[in-house]
Amino acid sequence: MIILGILLSFAVIGFFCWLLFTLAVFALPFFAGVSAGLWAYHTGAGWLGAIIVGLVCAALTLGIGQFLLIVVQPLWARMLITLAFVAPAALAGYHATHGIVKHTMPSEPWQIVFSIIGAVAVGATAFMRVAAMAAAVPAGQRLARA
Repeated sequence: MIILGILLSFAVIGFFCWLLFTLAVFALPFFAGVSAGLWAYHTGAGWLGAIIVGLVCAALTLGIGQFLLIVVQPLWARMLITLAFVAPAALAGYHATHGIVKHTMPSEPWQIVFSIIGAVAVGATAFMRVAAMAAAVPAGQRLARA
């Protein structure tokens, strides 16, 4: 029975790590959607209105980010747009790793070291996924500059 609990714990941790790496790109739209939804709720929109406002805001954030990655030509501007998506993902990776490591090792400096390693790993994964979103459109099909 103890072995089953240990195996189940490994499976759950593995699932949450996979989920974190898969959804890391959507940290910025999620944050924007939650913030807009909370704002709408606190201004009297009700829970249904808050959910709708949050979903619309999250979709717009992701859509505008992808549109800007397609339209913007200078590399420095594309890096800034990419950084806007990668920074919240790295922060989420730090806190997710810290939450896991805090329960497994007592040494606080090592908790921080492993949390930073987790943040770098999640940030690098988010960077690669955002770069793949930007490279999904062939260069010849980009919008013409006015």
